[in-house]
This record gives sequence, structure tokens and C-alpha cells, in this order.
Amino acid sequence: MSQYHTFTAQDAVAYAQQFGGLDDPASLVEAQEVGDGNLNLVFKIFDNAGVSRIIVKQALPYVRCVGESWPLTLDRARLEAQTLVEHYQHSPQHTVKIHHFDPDLAVMVMEDLSSHKIWRGELINNVFYPQAARQLGEYLAHALFHTSDFYLHPHTKKAQVAKLLNPAMCEITEDLIFNDPYQIHARNNYPAALESDVAALRDDAQLKIAVAALKHRFFSQAEALLHGDIHSGSIFVAEGSLKAIDAEFGYFGPIGFDIGTAIGNLLLNFCGLPGHLGIRDAAAGREQRLIDIQELWNTFAERFQALATEKSRDAALSVPGYASAFLKKVWHDAIGFCGTELIRRSVGLSHVADIDTIRDDEMRHECLRHAITLGKALIVIADRIDSVDELVARVRQYS
Repeated sequence: MSQYHTFTAQDAVAYAQQFGGLDDPASLVEAQEVGDGNLNLVFKIFDNAGVSRIIVKQALPYVRCVGESWPLTLDRARLEAQTLVEHYQHSPQHTVKIHHFDPDLAVMVMEDLSSHKIWRGELINNVFYPQAARQLGEYLAHALFHTSDFYLHPHTKKAQVAKLLNPAMCEITEDLIFNDPYQIHARNNYPAALESDVAALRDDAQLKIAVAALKHRFFSQAEALLHGDIHSGSIFVAEGSLKAIDAEFGYFGPIGFDIGTAIGNLLLNFCGLPGHLGIRDAAAGREQRLIDIQELWNTFAERFQALATEKSRDAALSVPGYASAFLKKVWHDAIGFCGTELIRRSVGLSHVADIDTIRDDEMRHECLRHAITLGKALIVIADRIDSVDELVARVRQYS
């Protein structure tokens, strides 16, 4: 049994040599720590020709962006690895491949995606990948359908739910998304110029009731094995390719949460683009984000419906018309969760570069206000938005 210790670059190289599965492990000679997230160390492992060949990722026992004052369970590394392995089984073309995992060291070795780029950065730079939204819809449909009650035997599903309980990471989600933005809390992070906008969130009883209902669904609806934090920063893209990474928040929850988080991050880019490109030059990119949202949902819904028709194993859930009715419920959930993502990324602890990297303070504040206003509206009227075309119309109304 290995004893946990924080990896150095040399440790990462040695580990990759042993567990990377390469034909020439001795060629691996150097590591570069490239993690820019909140939770983990991430090492690129290079060979003697300077080519990155493999990734070594280690969970830290605390929140990296805060420090040791916010401890975290190392078991999240096991949960992440098992979530990605499960999703890879059903969507290998759109999930990063895990080569090896050590639960004691909280380390995993995974495929190198240096040929890809983080989708968030590409969206900010207005670089368009025409396949990305559809491929994300495919990934979510396959991963979520095949881990749901439509496909899994009830005994298997219940055993999976028990094995993949993720209470510590779920608590972070519950606090940062559903609690903190709607109360005065030290973790909240927003410009003083937005104080009145944020105070209005705290004072809006109708909004807080709707958020409470969304949190209750997040608590109680174990519909499928979620990625749990599927946003444009946890997706790699290349020409013709998309890969999901970073599933440490994976757990069995409401399907609409993953869909809503994905749509919410596309809308955050929609809100932020004028701050990067100017209002006139951002128009085409913003229109493309709305098309991306339509393609994402339509692909997901069509593929999930087809899988349900072809592969549903439960007699009751196979009844014609039920999958369609279920998808309407998923859609309404997704709109609400989308709204909470817009607000938490504007008001709470963890922001997004789509808005935070806008240099002009006044423009950045306006983009944040837009995200807050849009998020609030979507949460409150989620049950009245019955299609993705209606969502697009609502976004335009609040723009």
C-alpha cells in the first residue's frame, strides 16, 4: 500500500514511467506542473524529444485556491477516476482515457490531450469548433442514459449509487451554487459596484424559493451518474474532437444539472464576449453561442430519446411516450440549474475567465450584471420555457 505524499515533478516522472503503459517508458524524462484549477496538481510528462506523452494528476488534501484552511477528502480522486472510467465505457470518443489509478496516493495517469485546447479559452478568443456543441450533446446523452434507470438493472443502479456517493464534493456544490450567492458569506466574490444587484438576490423571496427547489432536486434525484461540473473549462476540443475531463464532482444526481451547467457556461461566454470584442464585433460570436445551445440540447434530446427507444430495459420506463415526458422534466430542470450557474459564477467564489479577464472595469461590471439578471430570470421562469427556441428568445429579451 502506498503512503500519500504530495508529488514533486520527479515523482510524477517516475510514476508515469511505471504506470503510463508506454512501450518506451525510459524516454519519459521531465514533468511540468500545469494545473490551473482549484483542487489538484496536474503534471505533463515529456519525453527526451520534448514531446508531452502522458498526464499525471494528483488530488490535494485541501482546496488549492484557498489553502490548507479548507481541507478536502482525497477520496474524490477515486470518485473522479471511476466516473471517467464509467463514462469512457459509454462514450470513449468524448471522455479522457484513464490508464491507471492509485486510491492511496490519489493519483491517476491519463491520456495526454496536448493536441487539444481548453474550450473556454477558444470561446473567449472567438475560435469556433463547429462540431463541439453536438459532440457535447452526444457525450452527455450516452453517459447519462447508460447510467440511468432506463438502462441499468435496479440492483446495479443502487449499488452504483452507493459506490459513488460523493458527499464532500456535493457539499461544495450545494454551498457554492445554492447557498452562498443568496446570503452574505465570506466566500462570495464580486465588485463593490454590484452590491445592490447582489443584495437584490438576497431579498428576492420568489427567487430563493425556486433555488431551494433546485437544491432539493440536487439532493434527492439520483437519475444518472453526472460529470458534476461539466463546463467549457473541463472540456478539451480540437478539429473534429471533444473530450471531457475533471469529473471530481461526479455523483448520481438529476440529469438536468449537467445539461444546465453546460448551457450556463455557454451563456456566460455570451454575456462576456462584448467585453472582449466590443459590442458590434461580438454579435456574430454571441449568435453562435445561441446556436451552440440549440445544437447541444437538440443533439442530447434526440440521442437520449433514440437510446431510450432502442435500449430501455425497464418495462414501465419503456412505455411509448414516457422518455419524451421525462425529457421535458429534464429540460425544465436544466433551465433552472443554468440560471444558478450564471449567478454563482458572477457572485460566488469561483468565477470564469469569460468575464473575469475583461480589462475594462465598467464593461466587466456590465457583463456581470447581465449574467446575474439573466440567471435570475431563468431560475424564476424555468417551468414556463418549454423549448430551446423559447430559451433563445428569452436570452435575446434580456440582452
